[in-house]
Amino acid sequence: MTRDREPPAETERPATPQAATSLTVATLAKEPPDAPQPQHTSTPGHRTRPARRLWSARRIPAALTALVIAAATGILLFDISMVRAGQEAAAWRSRLAHELATRPLDDIWMLTGAALTAALGLWLIILALTPGLRHQLPLNTPGGQNPVRAVLDRDAAALLLRDAAMRVPGVSRARIRVRRHHIKARADIRFRDPDEVKTELTDVLHEQRDQLALTHPPRITLRVRKRRD
Repeated sequence: MTRDREPPAETERPATPQAATSLTVATLAKEPPDAPQPQHTSTPGHRTRPARRLWSARRIPAALTALVIAAATGILLFDISMVRAGQEAAAWRSRLAHELATRPLDDIWMLTGAALTAALGLWLIILALTPGLRHQLPLNTPGGQNPVRAVLDRDAAALLLRDAAMRVPGVSRARIRVRRHHIKARADIRFRDPDEVKTELTDVLHEQRDQLALTHPPRITLRVRKRRD
């Protein structure tokens, strides 16, 4: 009896076997080359340190904001220097000053400009106060003198869970979606009793999720259906 060959798990971005076997590890503290390295063991009593989420550098928003501010400031300073040198102010600056002085506060253009400015400021504040990198799940790492921080990509986690689900007898197709706090799993059953397969599949998925050593293990929701064709 053969199983259907299905594409990789349906995720927001295609997962690859390389992503499933690689972790993004960032060293938090550097030790001298001759410093003794801690021995990490997998004994049940070994202490682990819950890892926090990595913070995104957000180079593109920072570069765009700096570029816009620098361009606006440069143009304004150039016009002011021309006025100080005896030239007339630029037409755009004179018109802008006139519009700001004569338009009422309830004008539609004033309200629109204020709303856009507030939205831009709120967006920058959110970027500054949130870590980002929502597609990466932090892992528990062993504590010690040289702690590390590790994360696992969502697509890699979905691929590992899908492979575990496909090893359950009776499952012909499995689709896994991994979110930060939720894992949605769907499976097609070609043979065996659906309730029995669902129970076994639930245990397998929970065991595989626990083996990922996630700091905050997502909740698993499983749906199965019997294939008739």
